Parts: sequence; C-alpha cells; structure tokens
Amino acid sequence: MDAAATTPIGAEVLQGMLPFFTTDFGNAASLHTYGRAADAAVNKARRQIAKSIGAEPNEIYFTSGATEANNWIINGLVRNSESKRVIISAIEHPSIYELCLQLRTEGYEVDLIEVDQNGIVSMSDLVHKLSRPAALVSVMTANNEVGTVQYINTIANMCKKYGVPFHTDAAQALGSVHINVKDLHIDALSLSAHKIYGPKGIGALYISNDLNVERFVTGGHQERKRRGGTHNVPAIVGFGHAVEVTMRDSSINNARIKQLRDYMIREIESKIEHVHLNGHRMQRLPNNVNFSFSGISGEALLMTLDMDGIAVGTGSACASGSIDRSHALNAMGVAAELNRSAIRFSLSRSTTKEDIDYVVSKLQAIVKKLRPLSGVAVFKKEV
Repeated sequence: MDAAATTPIGAEVLQGMLPFFTTDFGNAASLHTYGRAADAAVNKARRQIAKSIGAEPNEIYFTSGATEANNWIINGLVRNSESKRVIISAIEHPSIYELCLQLRTEGYEVDLIEVDQNGIVSMSDLVHKLSRPAALVSVMTANNEVGTVQYINTIANMCKKYGVPFHTDAAQALGSVHINVKDLHIDALSLSAHKIYGPKGIGALYISNDLNVERFVTGGHQERKRRGGTHNVPAIVGFGHAVEVTMRDSSINNARIKQLRDYMIREIESKIEHVHLNGHRMQRLPNNVNFSFSGISGEALLMTLDMDGIAVGTGSACASGSIDRSHALNAMGVAAELNRSAIRFSLSRSTTKEDIDYVVSKLQAIVKKLRPLSGVAVFKKEV
C-alpha cells in the first residue's frame, strides 16, 4: 500500500533490460558496433518517453531521477536569471521546496503560491505573484502526499500570458493524468521511472527547445553536452519500456484502481470514527488515499501496520525519517494534530479488493487499540 514511494519492476520491463547488462553492454558514447547499439537503445527510449508527453525526442534529457530533474530546472534557470526570483506552490515535493528554501538563504526571492484546504493552487494568488518578473513558476501536476491533481493547463496558460517559464513535477502523474506538453504550454517537466514499474535511479527532464537552461553536469558530451556522464543504458531502456507499458494499459488500470480507491475511502469512513480525508475528494490520483486518524501518531500507526505486513507512508518517501509535520498538509490548513496522524495509502496495479478488506480490518483493530494509549484527545473536525 505504498506504491507512491516506489513500484516493483514490471516483468516486460525487466525482460527488455536484461540484454543491456550482458550481451549489449556497450557505452552509448562509443563509436564502435557495441556503442552504436547502446546509443540506438537510448534513443529509442528517448522517443518512447517523448511520445508519452507529446514532446520532441531532442527535448528529453535523462537524469538520475525526478529529484535531479527538479534541481536541474530550478538551478539552471533561477541562478542565471536577472530577476533572481522563483514562484512555487506551497505543497511542492522536498526536491523543489527545500531547494528553494536554500536559495532563499542565499538571497534569492522565493514566493509560495497559496493552496486551499484540498491542496488546489489559488489562481488569484498566482496572478498576484506573476505581477512581478520571475525566472520560473513550478507547480507539481499531482501532489505526492495527498494526490490532489492541479489545473495545470490554466496555470501554464497564465504563466505564458505573463511571459514566465512554467515547470511541473509530473513524477506521480505519468500514466494517471493526461499530459501533452505542447497543448498544455508546459516549458519543462520532470519524470521518474520507478513510479511506473521501471527501475530506480533513472528519470528525465523535458526542456522545451524554446527554453534556455544552463547545463547541469560538466565534463562530458552526453545529453547534447548539457548533462555529462556515462549513460545508464539498462535503466534508460527500462524507463522506455515502463513508459510504453504504462501508456498502453493506463485506461484499464486507472479505472480499476480508481474503483478500489473509492471503495477504500468509503470503507474507512464508514468503519472507523474520527478520520479525516486529506486532499481533494474527487480530483485526486486514482491510487491515492490519505487519511488522518485523530488521536494516533502517524508513525505509531505506520509501525503497527508494518507488523501486520502492511506497508504505508506518512508523506514523501524522500523525507522519511523526519519527525517534522508535513509542509504540504500545513499549507492546506490541516490542524497540527491531524497533520501528525496522517497516513498515505497508495494502491498499485496488483492491489485487490481482498487486500483493501484486510487493510481496513487491521486498521479498525489497531485504531481501537492505540487511541486509548496515545493520551491525545480525539480531534473533531468542524463541518
């Protein structure tokens, strides 16, 4: 129940990767037969990924993941902009949010766009913040914690109107949200393979050919001299296969998972008292269920569920180990007590109704057991 953190490599994906560990092991930068074969495989994956988001293949740059892609676009634009100002939503992934906080300590101006109680970006606040020059606006397509999906087209069009480049972190959204970067006027977009049953350690940054972004890694001619380093050919090939399989099966998988998501929400709300759904009830990722269980620590709930063989998250996997409250839930106005008790369940394409029934059954027993021991009063949310 933690597919938002990562997914296993799909069987088709693994089969496609295997030859590039052994027989087709060439360096994609080499000019001989082995190198040319590896380079052809890299370019095929580039085309597969570009097609999935409506981009040109030469606008796709491979990275180690969405975190690197996010860092690249922020550093590559903001640090080289005359305005020295960046605008992001208040609920961005830590790879953007924390980087921007660091930039702020270095004298850069960082403006956070307000969100409502469901995590939807305030358009009026965005327009207000666009009234002054900025190097970049970055708003994630879908939030990694609560699953809320943004009105990306509206945001991108507003940025275009004011002449500010627009970037979106789509790591959680690929395959679940329709994305065409040309139709939506997206200038840059981050992706990650391991969220869609591909390998870990490989991602991509789409950069529009109309956007001038500084190189990220110096010391190599790879990625059109903008991101040096030997290509991780097996992972890149796996990424391409994962994208192709995801897009091929997305309609069927999303419809089935969405039914399970809605079923799980109904079951939790009907069988457990004092629970609070976080994020937009309808406009959310098909696999995301995020609840606060009042009167219980989220960490305690996570560890107890783990002992019953149930893996869940308390927020972003990249921030695991932190005892701080979620900055995203805080920005949404979620009360401190409910923030600390939030648990994210994220379904995968292998999740079944029986899995959900098991989880809800265990949840009922655990909540009943832990609440009297917590010493924390149950928070009754105003309606």
